[in-house]
Amino acid sequence: MTRPMGVVVAVLLLFPFVETRAQEPFNQEAAIAQLKAKMAGQEQKPAEEVFKNVQMFKGRPASQLVRTMETGFTRALGVQCTHCHVPGEWDKDEKVPKQVTREMMTMSAKINTELLSTIKGIKSEKPTVGCTTCHRGQVKPSNALVVVPPKP
Repeated sequence: MTRPMGVVVAVLLLFPFVETRAQEPFNQEAAIAQLKAKMAGQEQKPAEEVFKNVQMFKGRPASQLVRTMETGFTRALGVQCTHCHVPGEWDKDEKVPKQVTREMMTMSAKINTELLSTIKGIKSEKPTVGCTTCHRGQVKPSNALVVVPPKP
């Protein structure tokens, strides 16, 4: 079925008058303030009771989830919330980095709980790795390892 040429011309002529809204730039501080307001009075409840689709912070206080996102991931990777999340739809799993982060958290936990304790010669009683260990404020992890020679 073809459309009459008059309809196409009318749409094209009216297009400049259709209201279009420019997308507002993401305001991270305002978004975090909204999350904190939503969480008010529920800070110590388990994160999964306060927020939807919580997978990695189950059983932890809701305030810890927001604080980790706000100060941990954003600094460790040098990103804003929008790197992993759809603003206002925080529970959505549309962005690949969100799933990658979950898998990286699982990897870090395995390193910390199972692997580091098997390395002889580590002087720390409880050695740990985290996002910053490799990312150092960058989205792409550093390929260069920093090796600190032992003191004589």
